[in-house]
Amino acid sequence: MPLLNLRELSQFPEGDNSTDTIINRVHFNLTALKKFNYTLYTNKTISNSSRCYLIFDNFRPSMLSNGSWVNATTCYIPYYRIHGRGIASIVLASLFCISIMFTLINLRKHGRLYLREDKRFRVVGRRWQWYWMLFVAACGMISTLTGVDVDRYYLQQMPIILQSFFFMLMVPGALAMVWEATRHWGSWQERQIVDRDPFVLPQDDKRAKTEFWLPLIFYLFAWLNFFMVIPRSWTPIQKQNTPEQKENIARPAATGPRGKVGAVLAVMAWFVICYSLYHSIKCYKPRTTGIWNKFNSFCRHCPAKLFVTILLLAVRLGYGIASAWFWDLSIFQDNVVIGWPFGLGYGPIFLILFVFEIAGFIEENEDKIIIQQRRDRGQANDQELGIVKKPHWWSRNWIERYQTDEQRLRSMTNEVGGGRPTARRLTQSIEMGNMNIRNRSRSRPPEDPFRDQSPARLSSTGGARMTVSKMDSDAASTMTDNSGATGMTGRTLTSENAKPQRIRSMLDV
Repeated sequence: MPLLNLRELSQFPEGDNSTDTIINRVHFNLTALKKFNYTLYTNKTISNSSRCYLIFDNFRPSMLSNGSWVNATTCYIPYYRIHGRGIASIVLASLFCISIMFTLINLRKHGRLYLREDKRFRVVGRRWQWYWMLFVAACGMISTLTGVDVDRYYLQQMPIILQSFFFMLMVPGALAMVWEATRHWGSWQERQIVDRDPFVLPQDDKRAKTEFWLPLIFYLFAWLNFFMVIPRSWTPIQKQNTPEQKENIARPAATGPRGKVGAVLAVMAWFVICYSLYHSIKCYKPRTTGIWNKFNSFCRHCPAKLFVTILLLAVRLGYGIASAWFWDLSIFQDNVVIGWPFGLGYGPIFLILFVFEIAGFIEENEDKIIIQQRRDRGQANDQELGIVKKPHWWSRNWIERYQTDEQRLRSMTNEVGGGRPTARRLTQSIEMGNMNIRNRSRSRPPEDPFRDQSPARLSSTGGARMTVSKMDSDAASTMTDNSGATGMTGRTLTSENAKPQRIRSMLDV
């Protein structure tokens, strides 16, 4: 920052008389200035601790006797051109913004469901990594964009507070981002094993209990880091207009005990991440004996993306500890060397995002991998049993594959039957045999089963009239055409003088 911003007290220049002073060719009432506690500084500003105005070059305000100002310009405006801090902020802000777009693409790719969700492996578990990546990228973009005004402001105010606030807020977000990636990798290994054998990994053993407590311990340290660093007074950070303000106000606020404790808690959360990775490799990968064999097994089974991101996160936490003790390395200082906060602060976090984005584009959706593994196991089982499946294009009704929708509907209608186009197929065989329908009205007159019929009937054989009582009307209706015998008694009614039917039991009624 220019030396013009280093404010020191300056005497009011002499005016026409003892109560007059001339500042930037403007006459002021010296008595009124002293009454309202205004002081002139060497950086060409006039202030009374609550108000600050520029008073050089084209900035020529005037003050009335009641303390109000006319044509005044506040000291907290973008006045200077962009320097190295602003240029680096613009570049990183653009990169963080681009990473948000790729994170959304990977979230859609890896967060989609192709199988039914299992209670043991929730789909949100593989989405949390991308949610935290969006949060971290948004904080980085806001922090770097506000860093542009840190270079441009004549006196520091809100921009340096916003940049420092979101810069520190990225730390718990980055911890959660790497933690969720590490935890989910172990869960993914467990899911593949359980998919092959659902009973090989019980949910009440020591392994399951460890995986239950690890997230609670990690988020305990992460949230403690958040509450130590974020909820505090940020106003003293902007008090950097004079060397005295920097030394007595801004520096103690930036290197206070809360920042130091928060940095140590972040390192504790990092150790929990390392232990989670070790636990997943030990439980879900083949075990070996010997130091050299264990080292080779770790190098063989540890994912490269997790190994690299954990190292990058360690660099960021190391810078956080150093800046909590050394004021010259802290981003809270307005004229800090930009290589420290941008190279060791923003840089590792952006590289973590970059590594996860590349890994997300290379890796496939987990549900698709599970489907392919099941298909491979099915083919292997078929080969062991000697089962040879026909190719997918093989079908007896292969002509139907190339029919249009209208032709398929016509075929379905022909199979069901009905309507004029299929009238010729109305009489077709069914499962229980043909159902022949005969018209009974031609053989005999219709009878009402709920009424007594007329006692006079003509016999179908002799044509003689016979008399039947009401009681044997039902029996008469069962008489056959050939013999004239009833179905109840077996007697025949052949003539008019035939004896009435003799009832032997209630079955004849």
